[in-house]
Order: sequence, then C-alpha cells, then structure tokens
Amino acid sequence: MLPVLFVVILAGLAAWGTYWRLERIGPRAWLAAVCRGVAWSALGLLLLDLSCARMHAGRGRPLVLLDGSLSMTGAGGRWAEALDSARLWGEIRLFGDPAGSTDTAPALGRSALAPALRAAAASDRPVLVVTDGELDDAAELTPELLPRAGVRLFPRARGRDLAVTRVDGPSRVTAGDTIRVEAEVRAWGPGQDSVRVEIRLDQRVLARQVVRLGPDGIVLVRFGVPSTALPAEALLRVGVADAADDEPRDDVRLYLVRVTPTPGVVLLATPADWDARFLFRALRDVAQLPVRGYTRIERDRWRNMEDLAPATLDEVSQAARRADVLIQKGASPEFARQTRARGIWDWPSGEGGETIIPGEWYVTASPTSPVAGALIGLPLDSFPPLIQITPIEPGAATWTGLSVQLGRRGTERPVFVGQASGGRRHVMTAGEGLWRWAFRGGSSEEGYRALVASTLSWLLGGTDSTTGPARAIRPVVENGRPVVFEWTGGGLPAPLGIVVSGVVSRRDTLRFGGEGRAMLRLPPGRYRYQLDGGGGGVVVVDEWSEEWLPRAVVLADRTVPAVTEASITSTRGWMWLFLVAILALGGEWMVRRRLGLR
Repeated sequence: MLPVLFVVILAGLAAWGTYWRLERIGPRAWLAAVCRGVAWSALGLLLLDLSCARMHAGRGRPLVLLDGSLSMTGAGGRWAEALDSARLWGEIRLFGDPAGSTDTAPALGRSALAPALRAAAASDRPVLVVTDGELDDAAELTPELLPRAGVRLFPRARGRDLAVTRVDGPSRVTAGDTIRVEAEVRAWGPGQDSVRVEIRLDQRVLARQVVRLGPDGIVLVRFGVPSTALPAEALLRVGVADAADDEPRDDVRLYLVRVTPTPGVVLLATPADWDARFLFRALRDVAQLPVRGYTRIERDRWRNMEDLAPATLDEVSQAARRADVLIQKGASPEFARQTRARGIWDWPSGEGGETIIPGEWYVTASPTSPVAGALIGLPLDSFPPLIQITPIEPGAATWTGLSVQLGRRGTERPVFVGQASGGRRHVMTAGEGLWRWAFRGGSSEEGYRALVASTLSWLLGGTDSTTGPARAIRPVVENGRPVVFEWTGGGLPAPLGIVVSGVVSRRDTLRFGGEGRAMLRLPPGRYRYQLDGGGGGVVVVDEWSEEWLPRAVVLADRTVPAVTEASITSTRGWMWLFLVAILALGGEWMVRRRLGLR
C-alpha cells in the first residue's frame, strides 16, 4: 500500500508542477492537472509492476470426511443419519483404514482419521469431519492438524454389552496334546454378575465354564481342550452363551487350530547335557509351534525330554522327518538326514569326533546378522564365557552372529553362524556353555531367550513346501481387516496369483511391497486359498471386530473454520488500470483543447 501511495503522490506533484510552475497556467488548469496526475499515477504503477498478497475465501463445496468404520453401524450407531447429513454438507470421502477399500458402506475395521485429515489439509476447501468420535489414532491428531477442520458428532447410544475381547492359544498342536485356551470376557453397562463361556466345534460343546465378572467387569477364563476330539483343522467358537446384550456380533470369537501328527520343533539331544536341557526349556517358552525333545540313552533307546517316558525309534524318526525345525544337539542320528525340515539347527559338542578347544571364551555379537536384534543393548562382555568351542570355517554366503575370544584377547573365532540355500535355512552353534547365560538370570537370561527366539524365527522363515512361496501371517483376522500374506519364497518378492474359495470365490494377484507383504480383503467367512506354483492354506475372516466394542468418544463438536487462500497479484494484472490511464490521457487532451493549448 505504501509504494502505491508514494507513486500517486509523486504523480500528483509532477502534474501540479507542470501546470503551475512550467506552463504557469494557474488555477484554471486544475481539471487538466487532475487528469494528468491520474494518468501518470496509472502509468507509474504499470511501469513499476508492484505486487502484493491477496487473501480470499476458499473455493468449492466443503470436503466431508465421513467415518467409514464398522462402529458407525454397531449397536446404537447412527450411520443413516450421518450419511444423509454428510450429503447435504458437501462432497463425501470415507476415512477409517488407510489401506481400506473404496466401498461407500462402513466396512472398515479401523477408525484412523489422521491420514485422511492430512490429505484434506492440502486442499483450499473447508473440511468437515463426520464421525461417532471413537477414533484409534487420537494421539496423532496434532494441534496443527485438527483445528483446520470442523467436527460433527453422531455418537452411539450406550447400552449393555458382553464381549469376548481376547482369545489366546496355540495355532498348531501335536495330536494327543491338550490345547490351552485363554479367553477374556468384558461387560459394559448393567447386567448379571456371572457369565457362561463355552468353546464349541460346530454345534458340539467341547468345554464350558460359569465364571463371575470382576469388579471392573473383566474376567479371564482358561480351558483345556483335548486335541483327540478335533479334526486336522478345527475352527472353534469361543463365546458367551445367552448373552442377551445389545451387540451380539462381539459375543463370539473364532479360533483356528491345526492338529498335526508330529510337532513343529524337534530337539534331538545325544546326550542331554546342560545346553540341551536349557535349550529345550527356552524353546517351550518362546516357540509358537509344538515342541518335542528326545534324548538317546543307549544306541536305540530314546526318551521324551518332557517326562522321560520311553519313545520308540519310529516315533522319533517320524517326528524328525516331518518337523518344521530340527535341532540336533551332539551327534546326529542317521535317520535325521532324511528330514524335510525347512530349518536345521546343528550344535556339535564332540560326540561326532569334532575337535574341541576348552577355555574361557568370551562372546561378542555381530551387528549385521539376522539375530543381532536379540542382543542389542545387552552387556555381553559381562556374560558368563563359553567353556569350549569347535573350530569352524564359515563359507562365503554364511553370516556370523556370535564370535568368541579366548580370555578376551587373541583372534576372534565364529561360533554362531547361519546360511540359507536351496529353500532351507541352517544354523550352527559351535560352542558349549550358553546354558550358563540362562542359569545366571537377569540380563544374561533375557539375552539367551531372545537369541533362541530370534534364531527359531529365522529358521522358520525358510520356504515351506505345504504353504508355498507365501503364507497368511494370521489364520484368523477381524472383520474389516485385510488378510496379510508374507513372502517366504527365495529371492525378491514377485506378484503371485491366488485362487480363493469360500463365501466368495475369486482369482486375484498378491502384490508384495518392499516389506514383503501383500493384502487381500474378504468378507467374513472361512476360505481355502491356492497359490500359483503350489502351496495353499486356510484363512478365516471373523464377524468379530474391535469396532463393535463400546469405546470412549475422543472428539468434540467444532464449527468449520473459515478457509482463506493467499495469492500474489501485480499492478500489471489490473486491467482496469490500463483503462484509467487511457481515459485520463484522453480527458487531459480534451481539457487542453478547450483551454487553447496543444
């Protein structure tokens, strides 16, 4: 504004000076001087091309972010009312699951607002959020993000609800084992003090308990179900019987368990020394698969490490041959060479004629191995040393997880190495005395358990011929959530064809991202899938969803803030300024002609 005012004043003074001082015409030329001042002001502004910022209201209809999560259609939900209002208020965009579908119905298993709000903030349009206020990512709504949008709440009506909020149990058991299942039941609103919880296979009741709810409305129920009563793939229903609440869709949760003739992890200990005993204990604690340990007392006499019960040679041979991970501590029996395991963990200790070097061998960890994360931040230099090692020479494609030095000096020797080849993963531990880490307790015990868990996880990452180059990470997923597949084949992930049959049948393509995962969305039901090139499995999409559960409202109503837009304008963009200059020059010429001037 000041530059414009300066140009106008300067032009006015120049016009006055020319008529009063140079031409000495005096007051009778005041109209001509005004016209000249206006013309020179316009020409000066056009010549300098001054620019300035201009603020104006945002353009277009408001952008309405409508909650598309399942909670909008839950008990007491107001989806129809919210949808009708949103249509009147502006252009609708559903939000919920960032990786969700583009359906126009509320079918998403999450209520995430922040990603949609960030995208809408880039627009110059007013933004209005229409939701029930039950969000999963309230902590991500920063003070800079939320004030840019208005909020209209359609909260759910609160009523009585009984729900199974959690079910824990093994995804795979060995035939003859007892399945330990733990369920959490929670109540909202007024209701009875006790509930009846059941586990069913189809219409058959496998277990039943009547339990009292705690003062906070929560109770944990533990069941033991014999696997002998189950088929190879059992879809169990864990739920509250006769709940008679407002939301029946959260009363039951599905639980898929596979019963196999052989365990998933098999430890053959010959003999069962201290390292083998502590390893077996750690495996049972950290493994998600059934674990069996067998020790050889004499040449062909084996015993179960769980209870020292006798085990036949055929039983041990079959378990070793069909195991997912085979661990051999000490000498390897002949039949173990026929295993189809995708992961093998060898732990020589001299029984097979290997060279043994005793001493106090202190351990250091490599920061680049697949098991490095298990030991990050742990004081390895204060852990008990190994008592003996077997010299090994790692190959070019072998990674080293642990190395040792005799008395903390001298040459480092690898004692924990691994490699993957031919679809199978192999780990070798060439040292004795790791059991001392677990025996000591504290951080060394935590490091030992983490090392065992990390090693087992890496060994299970090998290609499984039964599941193919990809596998479903979770056999049962919640309603509204995608089935996530993980690439387990060799090499880089590639698009993979899949045929799904069940409630709906279709052919699709799994496209894996940089993290080696792909997603497939399916409606609730049980499905069997087959992958191109072999392999397949079963997945279940449950009717249960966390969205059905009553949750706190984390937003409040807000009016839509005024949206302004800043733009840059210049004087040469003012077309009317050219017209003013022309009219002013023409007016001055006419006045001068009347005054008898040229």
